[in-house]
Amino acid sequence: MTIHKITMPTPFAVGDVNAYLVKGDALTLVDAGPKTEEALVALSTGIKEAGYSLSDIEQVLLTHHHPDHSGWVDAFEKATILGHPYNQPWLTRDTDFFSFHDEFYLQCLIEEGVPESYFNWVEKMRRPIHFIGNRPLDMQLNEGDILPGHPDLTVLETLGHAQSHLSFWSEKTGILIGGDHILEKISSNPLIEPPLNLKAERSKSMLQYNASLKRIQTLPVEKIFSGHGNEVYNVSELISSRLEKQRERALKVLDMMKDGEKTIFQITQQLFPKVYEKELGLTLSETIGQVDYLMDEGYIKERRNEKGILFYEQA
Repeated sequence: MTIHKITMPTPFAVGDVNAYLVKGDALTLVDAGPKTEEALVALSTGIKEAGYSLSDIEQVLLTHHHPDHSGWVDAFEKATILGHPYNQPWLTRDTDFFSFHDEFYLQCLIEEGVPESYFNWVEKMRRPIHFIGNRPLDMQLNEGDILPGHPDLTVLETLGHAQSHLSFWSEKTGILIGGDHILEKISSNPLIEPPLNLKAERSKSMLQYNASLKRIQTLPVEKIFSGHGNEVYNVSELISSRLEKQRERALKVLDMMKDGEKTIFQITQQLFPKVYEKELGLTLSETIGQVDYLMDEGYIKERRNEKGILFYEQA
């Protein structure tokens, strides 16, 4: 198995994104950048530098549905598109899902105690969709599957950062193709996303993310090819550090409740006083993650008032 890295620019604050050309029994592209002309030029150039053209790609494999990773599936007409089932409503612009998507986020904002003046964030939560490709999955991948054309690569469901997130593990080589699950410089934000099952409860992304990290820590991973930045080494030590820092942030949130109960929005204002208005979706997700963690550990308790707003206080 040979892996060739391709780096593309994005219009997002995260900066450049990586795709990987994996040569095996099938020529596979892992991730496809955002749907911008600049990204397509970089992707085409990277594939050409590896000795191939766009038409040579047999499979496009998505680590997750976020727009900086799923844009140019449209550019590979002959390729099979593979990924987690959660990619499908985004790639097909499923109208029922997006109607639920908006209802889901509005309900979240109400529960979080966010003032009505911020409810326009519901539409902003799906604004980057024009950077996502518009072609359905040909094949859905699930936990434990063997990647077609790559018998050494096993599919791992590593939810948390996204409800579609998959990583690909080679026990033979100690290599993990990890998308945004584990990055070298920063800890990925576990994002609050609507469930694929429209009747399911909200996923607790931080708890999912921590569980996914701990799972990777049990594997003899020597090297991670990540979605942004450099390859990652010393994986077990990095995961331990990230989990400890997350716990420290959660205990900081716990301390904020020493003078009485608070809503998610009130905590978010304290945690991110300078950026919460500009990045309301990201900052609320971070706060909800810490509160979910504290609830799971039994540090706090929850109360819902007559308006449906949730309040949290120390247990």
